[in-house]
Amino acid sequence: MLNCAVIMGRLVADPELRQTAGGIPVTRIRVAVDRNYQKQGEERKTDFIDVTAWRQNAEFITKYFHKGSMIAIQGSIQTGSYTDKDGNKRNTFEILADRANFCGSKNDSGAGGFASKTPSGEPEAASFSNGNADDFAAMTGDDDLPF
Repeated sequence: MLNCAVIMGRLVADPELRQTAGGIPVTRIRVAVDRNYQKQGEERKTDFIDVTAWRQNAEFITKYFHKGSMIAIQGSIQTGSYTDKDGNKRNTFEILADRANFCGSKNDSGAGGFASKTPSGEPEAASFSNGNADDFAAMTGDDDLPF
């Protein structure tokens, strides 16, 4: 089975780094993602997707991204449910981030495109993950896709 989600959009608010009681860094962000289609005569619709990032991913996002930044997220979808104050059952879903990447131009995101430099001028990785784009392409098995 495979549970893999990839989204690209803009942050709707500045990310805030928090810590669990055990000291683990976590951030929860909302990403505005435009739909690929629109009905004739209507404006394009946007989905607002909740994303949770832990540890180094959370630190990376809060350090390099801000409200309006373009961001690409790869992760897995998690669902949940709760009962609201009126007794209605509500379903939730979010993406648990495995990777976060810069996307767009420097002017679009203010984050420096695909690479940035540290204050000392040293190049810095543009995303935090355990792999790279080639790993992702290999993981998705593009050769096996029916389209």
